[in-house]
Amino acid sequence: MLVIVTENVPDRLRGYLARLLLEIRAGVYIGKYSVRVREELWQNIKNEIGEGNAIIAWTTNNEAGYQFDTWGKNRRIPIEVDGFPLVEFLPESED
Repeated sequence: MLVIVTENVPDRLRGYLARLLLEIRAGVYIGKYSVRVREELWQNIKNEIGEGNAIIAWTTNNEAGYQFDTWGKNRRIPIEVDGFPLVEFLPESED
């Protein structure tokens, strides 16, 4: 299983993802693809994301049963603690 969630991305990227995955809510895409296709999708997202942000999560054979990665400006960043994937929140910026 593959899940991609996007925020504030260009329409061309949303269209690209909608052609390959099922958009179950605005900016939330699901599907089932091989590692090679998943990595190519993620690279295309990173190349076309602009000012937006995205997260990708997929099933894998580890203790948690999943893995994830993020790209773009976001307060949530992935970390690993004792081999277990978690999310760390960055402090809010004061701009």
